[in-house]
Amino acid sequence: MQIIKNKNARRIIGIIIENVKILLISLAIILPVRYFLIQPFYVKGASMEPNFHNREYLIVNEIGYRFDDPKRGDVIVFRYPLDKKQYFIKRVIGLPNERIVIDNNSIIVYNQNLGDDGIKLEEGYLDTDKKTVGDIDITLNSDEYFVLGDNRNHSLDSRIFGVLPEDLIIGKAWFRGWPFEKFGFLEGFEY
Repeated sequence: MQIIKNKNARRIIGIIIENVKILLISLAIILPVRYFLIQPFYVKGASMEPNFHNREYLIVNEIGYRFDDPKRGDVIVFRYPLDKKQYFIKRVIGLPNERIVIDNNSIIVYNQNLGDDGIKLEEGYLDTDKKTVGDIDITLNSDEYFVLGDNRNHSLDSRIFGVLPEDLIIGKAWFRGWPFEKFGFLEGFEY
């Protein structure tokens, strides 16, 4: 009888050791991915409609901007400049060292490559009836971005809180996990 108890005890200890190993290996893989590569994010509110809706579940690519800078048209998640505990999702409109002018429901971008005339942004991802209200003329520093929500009439964005410092950017919206009918990688928008 004593031999059976020892065999059972060794077996139980072996199972516990194997489970602890599996747990440690899983944590060694999952934690770096979760905290340094990708992060889940729920859309809250209507500021990005019609492209992103309330309660959509997104995966944010956190590592991409360590190798490349945000591009115009990227949808990014960032810490709200006036309350860094809050996370916002908006679209990049103005890049570092650019001048952004919003006037008469249009956005004009000026930079070294565009000359004195600048270029009027054509935003194909917006509904045709969406207007960009405001009277803004701002020049961005080398570490600043100008961001807007796609639902321009209902968005708290750079028109209100000002420029977005680069160090507050978490990452680029990369994958939509919910709702299932929109499940998949997010397409980029080129200008």
